Amino acid sequence: MDRNELKTALAPAVEQLGYELYDVELAKERKTLILRVTIDKREGIDIDDCVAVSDVLNPLLDRLNPVEGDYSLEVTSPGAERKLRNAEEIQASIGRFVHVVHDGIKTEGFLEAATPESLTLKVGSKPTVIAMSTVTLIRHAIKF
Repeated sequence: MDRNELKTALAPAVEQLGYELYDVELAKERKTLILRVTIDKREGIDIDDCVAVSDVLNPLLDRLNPVEGDYSLEVTSPGAERKLRNAEEIQASIGRFVHVVHDGIKTEGFLEAATPESLTLKVGSKPTVIAMSTVTLIRHAIKF
């Protein structure tokens, strides 16, 4: 079963619990295969959320048998500084503090607006407009 098929098979169970299926990956760490399922929700993810999703996915994965051999299931959050992968995630992040790399420049600020053409960040007290065509990375950031 490929990654996209697995995401499609797992998404309804995750969404029924009130979470978004952010990603699925199979990784090898040391000699152990790990099926890493990343979940998200607007309020954030804690350990109880991961346990609840794991409890639902374990029997489903037993039936699907998506990985040959032994593996460990890991349910996790995308992290506080996750990369924003598409326009929907960027729009959902308006009001959040972000890190943007554009034309080799790193800029951090509060995302005020996003269009297909540009991002507007509040950097200090002034708005900064960045052409979307120059953006190579945008991710959430932690402001210290």
